[in-house]
Amino acid sequence: MHLLTRFIINALAVLAISYWPWHIMGIHSDGWLPAVEAAIVLGIANAIIRPILMVLSCPLIILTLGIGTLFINALIFYYGLRWIPGFTVPGFWPAFWGALVVTIISWILSLIIREPEDRTPRQQTA
Repeated sequence: MHLLTRFIINALAVLAISYWPWHIMGIHSDGWLPAVEAAIVLGIANAIIRPILMVLSCPLIILTLGIGTLFINALIFYYGLRWIPGFTVPGFWPAFWGALVVTIISWILSLIIREPEDRTPRQQTA
């Protein structure tokens, strides 16, 4: 259920940036279907490719105090979504800002739409 909730949150975030009034520097979706495809691609890429890139670029991330993760998100956003028909990502910097806005929107929606916590009592260790 958690995976489905994450997918819906990401789909809503991608739809939000693609229909934003000023189209974040040219990022645009021709309809809801390309936005759903974009959410699927982002979900798969974030589950498979992002951890590999994080491990490979660990020294860079440490050196930049974590800002390198923003560039990894932008690369995944740009290269993952530019091949989807009906979805436009004009360049790296629009992808950078788009990935940042999708992250912020996903974070806010995750705070609003919380799944119920596990109700089983936890055992305390002494």
